[in-house]
Amino acid sequence: MKKIKATEITQNAISLIGAQWMLVTAGTPDAYNTMTANWGGIGFLWNKPVAYIFIRPNRHTYQYIEQQEKLTLSFMGETYRQALKICGTQSGRDIDKMKEAGLSPWITEDGNIAIADADLVIECRKLYSDIIRPENFIDSAPIDTWYGEDDPMHRLYIIEITGVWARN
Repeated sequence: MKKIKATEITQNAISLIGAQWMLVTAGTPDAYNTMTANWGGIGFLWNKPVAYIFIRPNRHTYQYIEQQEKLTLSFMGETYRQALKICGTQSGRDIDKMKEAGLSPWITEDGNIAIADADLVIECRKLYSDIIRPENFIDSAPIDTWYGEDDPMHRLYIIEITGVWARN
């Protein structure tokens, strides 16, 4: 992996996140979890390159994100679609997702866990978070579509991009 600047990310963010999906990973080398996500974006805010992601509080990875200052976003090629499905449908409470998905951890120079098999890794530092609130929806259609009695509202994280690595 080659370290690049955030401004050198050439992939389309909508395709990266919405179609290819990403693995959100947080924790320490001794205790971490990863999960598939496809809600988020990449942009520029508060004079910083940022990403934003949405995580439900009932996801196992959520506790790791809450406990740590930093997390990583790893983007995989299409050959890893089955691994992404495992990481999105199985809980780290019940299985070793990395082993089951055939993935390998990679520790960044700042000591954060990413996915060694990724084509692109974005390391981030949390700047802001808040729970999505039903009363703040201007168009309430997403509430009916995405949230039921057993589906808690997502937590939004705005995260500063602090490091980026791309596969050569």
